[in-house]
Amino acid sequence: MSGRTVKLLPICHKEADNLNIILVCGGAANVDLIGYLTPVGAKMDTYINIARRAKKLIVINGCQNQCAKRVLEQAGIEVKHNIIVSEMIKKLPTFDIREEDIAAVKKKVEEEIAKE
Repeated sequence: MSGRTVKLLPICHKEADNLNIILVCGGAANVDLIGYLTPVGAKMDTYINIARRAKKLIVINGCQNQCAKRVLEQAGIEVKHNIIVSEMIKKLPTFDIREEDIAAVKKKVEEEIAKE
């Protein structure tokens, strides 16, 4: 591997207390295509416990419907850091994502991580 150091991701169920975990809505528009939280919605205990134990849980919702936040709340998980992308970016019925939109969301996530 040409001398490059590879860092493996921690095993989340063992390391959740020390991790900032980001869960996001998986909707169908330009503001939603970052990831998903399907295992929590499927009520899979391991993933619910990971979300509960996260050092900091940051939830990214594509729009004002706040589906990601609602899924977590239905699983009994308190959401303290909630981002709504469509408050920063105009929601469009497209999967085209612009670099400046990604930068805006990244900046907001970094701000949430920095909060106490």
